[in-house]
Amino acid sequence: MENGKGTGREDDPLTRRIIACALQVHRELGPGMLESAYQKCLSIEFAAAGLAFEEQREVNVTYRDATIEDAYRMDFVVENEVVVEIKAIAELLTVHEAQILSYLRFSGFKKGLLINFNVRLLKHGLRRFHL
Repeated sequence: MENGKGTGREDDPLTRRIIACALQVHRELGPGMLESAYQKCLSIEFAAAGLAFEEQREVNVTYRDATIEDAYRMDFVVENEVVVEIKAIAELLTVHEAQILSYLRFSGFKKGLLINFNVRLLKHGLRRFHL
Protein backbone atom coordinates (compact mmCIF):
# COMPACT_ATOMS: atom_id res chain seq x y z
CA MET A 1 0.00 0.00 0.00
CA GLU A 2 2.99 2.31 0.38
CA ASN A 3 5.34 3.67 -2.21
CA GLY A 4 9.00 2.83 -1.60
CA LYS A 5 10.41 6.38 -1.86
CA GLY A 6 9.31 9.24 0.34
CA THR A 7 6.38 7.30 1.74
CA GLY A 8 4.06 8.28 4.49
CA ARG A 9 3.30 6.40 7.64
CA GLU A 10 0.34 4.04 7.85
CA ASP A 11 -0.30 5.04 11.47
CA ASP A 12 -1.14 8.68 10.68
CA PRO A 13 -4.71 9.31 11.99
CA LEU A 14 -5.57 11.96 9.41
CA THR A 15 -4.53 9.90 6.40
CA ARG A 16 -6.44 6.94 7.87
CA ARG A 17 -9.59 9.10 8.02
CA ILE A 18 -9.07 10.24 4.42
CA ILE A 19 -8.56 6.66 3.26
CA ALA A 20 -11.72 5.59 5.12
CA CYS A 21 -13.65 8.19 3.11
CA ALA A 22 -12.11 6.92 -0.13
CA LEU A 23 -12.98 3.33 0.80
CA GLN A 24 -16.61 4.32 1.35
CA VAL A 25 -16.77 5.96 -2.08
CA HIS A 26 -15.12 2.93 -3.69
CA ARG A 27 -17.50 0.51 -1.92
CA GLU A 28 -20.52 2.38 -3.26
CA LEU A 29 -19.30 3.23 -6.77
CA GLY A 30 -16.70 0.57 -7.53
CA PRO A 31 -14.26 0.99 -10.41
CA GLY A 32 -15.17 2.32 -13.84
CA MET A 33 -16.48 5.83 -13.13
CA LEU A 34 -15.01 9.12 -14.29
CA GLU A 35 -12.54 10.89 -12.04
CA SER A 36 -14.94 13.82 -11.68
CA ALA A 37 -17.60 11.52 -10.16
CA TYR A 38 -15.15 10.19 -7.60
CA GLN A 39 -14.05 13.72 -6.76
CA LYS A 40 -17.59 14.91 -6.10
CA CYS A 41 -18.43 11.85 -4.02
CA LEU A 42 -15.19 12.11 -2.06
CA SER A 43 -15.99 15.73 -1.20
CA ILE A 44 -19.35 14.54 0.17
CA GLU A 45 -17.58 11.92 2.31
CA PHE A 46 -15.01 14.43 3.59
CA ALA A 47 -17.82 16.78 4.64
CA ALA A 48 -19.75 13.93 6.31
CA ALA A 49 -16.59 12.95 8.21
CA GLY A 50 -16.16 16.52 9.44
CA LEU A 51 -12.90 17.02 7.55
CA ALA A 52 -11.99 20.52 6.41
CA PHE A 53 -10.92 20.43 2.77
CA GLU A 54 -10.32 22.55 -0.26
CA GLU A 55 -10.84 21.37 -3.83
CA GLN A 56 -8.77 22.35 -6.85
CA ARG A 57 -6.28 24.37 -4.82
CA GLU A 58 -3.90 26.36 -6.98
CA VAL A 59 -0.16 25.92 -6.72
CA ASN A 60 2.30 28.50 -7.95
CA VAL A 61 5.71 27.52 -9.28
CA THR A 62 8.80 29.65 -8.95
CA TYR A 63 11.22 29.42 -11.84
CA ARG A 64 14.32 31.56 -11.58
CA ASP A 65 12.95 34.92 -10.44
CA ALA A 66 9.52 34.41 -11.96
CA THR A 67 6.37 33.12 -10.30
CA ILE A 68 4.10 31.09 -12.53
CA GLU A 69 0.67 31.46 -10.98
CA ASP A 70 -1.81 28.61 -11.01
CA ALA A 71 0.73 26.21 -12.54
CA TYR A 72 -1.00 23.23 -10.90
CA ARG A 73 -4.32 22.45 -9.30
CA MET A 74 -4.32 19.86 -6.55
CA ASP A 75 -7.51 17.79 -6.34
CA PHE A 76 -7.80 18.21 -2.55
CA VAL A 77 -5.98 19.61 0.42
CA VAL A 78 -7.45 18.10 3.58
CA GLU A 79 -7.17 19.81 6.97
CA ASN A 80 -4.58 22.11 5.37
CA GLU A 81 -2.13 19.23 5.82
CA VAL A 82 -2.56 16.41 3.28
CA VAL A 83 -2.58 16.69 -0.51
CA VAL A 84 -4.94 14.16 -2.09
CA GLU A 85 -4.63 13.44 -5.79
CA ILE A 86 -7.23 11.13 -7.29
CA LYS A 87 -7.17 9.13 -10.50
CA ALA A 88 -9.50 6.80 -12.37
CA ILE A 89 -7.03 5.07 -14.67
CA ALA A 90 -5.92 1.55 -15.60
CA GLU A 91 -2.83 1.73 -13.38
CA LEU A 92 -0.71 4.20 -11.48
CA LEU A 93 2.56 5.02 -13.19
CA THR A 94 5.73 6.72 -12.01
CA VAL A 95 4.57 9.91 -13.73
CA HIS A 96 1.59 10.05 -11.35
CA GLU A 97 3.90 9.64 -8.37
CA ALA A 98 6.12 12.40 -9.78
CA GLN A 99 3.03 14.60 -10.08
CA ILE A 100 2.11 14.36 -6.40
CA LEU A 101 5.74 14.75 -5.35
CA SER A 102 5.85 17.97 -7.40
CA TYR A 103 2.65 19.15 -5.71
CA LEU A 104 4.22 18.53 -2.31
CA ARG A 105 7.47 20.23 -3.23
CA PHE A 106 5.91 23.39 -4.69
CA SER A 107 3.05 23.67 -2.18
CA GLY A 108 5.14 23.13 0.93
CA PHE A 109 2.92 20.35 2.27
CA LYS A 110 4.64 17.27 3.67
CA LYS A 111 2.02 14.52 3.29
CA GLY A 112 0.20 13.25 0.23
CA LEU A 113 -2.09 10.48 -0.91
CA LEU A 114 -2.40 9.26 -4.48
CA ILE A 115 -5.63 7.30 -4.91
CA ASN A 116 -6.65 5.41 -8.05
CA PHE A 117 -10.31 4.40 -7.90
CA ASN A 118 -10.19 2.26 -11.06
CA VAL A 119 -9.06 -0.89 -9.23
CA ARG A 120 -10.92 -3.89 -7.84
CA LEU A 121 -9.46 -3.39 -4.36
CA LEU A 122 -8.68 0.18 -3.36
CA LYS A 123 -5.52 -0.86 -1.48
CA HIS A 124 -3.99 -1.66 -4.89
CA GLY A 125 -4.58 1.92 -6.04
CA LEU A 126 -3.28 3.71 -2.96
CA ARG A 127 0.13 5.35 -2.45
CA ARG A 128 1.22 7.38 0.58
CA PHE A 129 3.90 10.08 0.40
CA HIS A 130 5.77 11.95 3.08
CA LEU A 131 8.56 14.46 2.46
